[in-house]
Amino acid sequence: MKTRHLTATLLASLTLAAAHAAQAQTAPTAPPTAPEARLDSADRDFLENAAQAGNLEIAGSKLALEKARDPDVKAFAQKMIDEHGKAGQELATLAKSKGYDAPTEPSLVQQAKLKALGLRDDSFDKAYVDEIGVSAHQDAVKEFEEASNEAKDPDVKQFATQTLPVLQQHLEAAQALQQRFNAAKK
Repeated sequence: MKTRHLTATLLASLTLAAAHAAQAQTAPTAPPTAPEARLDSADRDFLENAAQAGNLEIAGSKLALEKARDPDVKAFAQKMIDEHGKAGQELATLAKSKGYDAPTEPSLVQQAKLKALGLRDDSFDKAYVDEIGVSAHQDAVKEFEEASNEAKDPDVKQFATQTLPVLQQHLEAAQALQQRFNAAKK
């Protein structure tokens, strides 16, 4: 008797599960919204590179607040933290709206550069200005110029276009610091 009851219960459970599965298959479902379906690969690459570059500049600038000796370098670093932090939040929100999670850290190569920068002592200020202030901003300006001209997604294009002038200002400020350090070295 127990075997019959167990068999009947098992059959009833399987029938019920099959009915739910059939109902789920006939119910309308939304198409999957993978990032690839919503964002061009070049636009996604731009968002990834821009996020990593911003994270590099923030991390390098936090390091500068700890290690830099020159008050102008510290002021520049604080400005980078504030302005890249704001841009990073905007980028993350934009990316999320497109079904993409932007990176929250620098790339592995960038992390290695930060580690090497952190090992500097007397030459830290100049190295920070050269590597984070000038070089990283030159790369970022180039990326943002390309995206402001070539991005397929109008929101990505608008973000790049609006952010570009701020990055150009950062580059100019860093180049002024770099010139000052180079003149002092002579």
